[in-house]
Amino acid sequence: QVPTCEAPVLLAPEMAIGLVGHLVAAISGSALYRNTSFLKDHAGKQIFPAWMTISERPHIPRAPSSTVFDAEGVATRDRDIIANGVLTGYVLGSYSARRLGLETTGNAGGVHNLVVEPGELSAPELMRQMGTGLLVTELMGQGVSIVTGDYSRGAAGFWVENGEIVYPVDEVTIAGKLQDMFMAIEAVGTDVDDRTPTRCGSMLVGKMTIAGS
Repeated sequence: QVPTCEAPVLLAPEMAIGLVGHLVAAISGSALYRNTSFLKDHAGKQIFPAWMTISERPHIPRAPSSTVFDAEGVATRDRDIIANGVLTGYVLGSYSARRLGLETTGNAGGVHNLVVEPGELSAPELMRQMGTGLLVTELMGQGVSIVTGDYSRGAAGFWVENGEIVYPVDEVTIAGKLQDMFMAIEAVGTDVDDRTPTRCGSMLVGKMTIAGS
């Protein structure tokens, strides 16, 4: 364990994908029309740093979630869900769109190939940029509220000092608010696995609460 502190957190790609998943859950139609999302009425507002782009690319050849039509037969299309840090729209099927007085985005059944635009740094280079902090390679528990944005999950990984791994870490909790975590993202790495429906490299979050010993 490490002492309770506030420090940067570097999420390995598999963990960063989960963070993107929380975004999708918060901008999905069912959460919005039920008023159970902390991102309700946030379309057109900046919720990520200005350099960040997250795209939906449903027509990538041979990608896991590629499709010409969604589950309702609506044609899918390329779009930037996050453009220059701004939420451009929601994730809607026909029913949720009608409930919200909007038009379907061709997302009945979910999103299709999300691409988080990577930066220029590899995972080791991101560790050097982080300096001292926690590299998270495993997350446990379900302590995430899409209603409020509260985030608290058990974590394991490695403690990093001066950009180098110094010892393994277990039985700690990382916590924050999703809205703060999104804005605190400092970089996305080049270590992207293109075999997954969400293509995202390691993600450096500038500050989180780490609850340890």
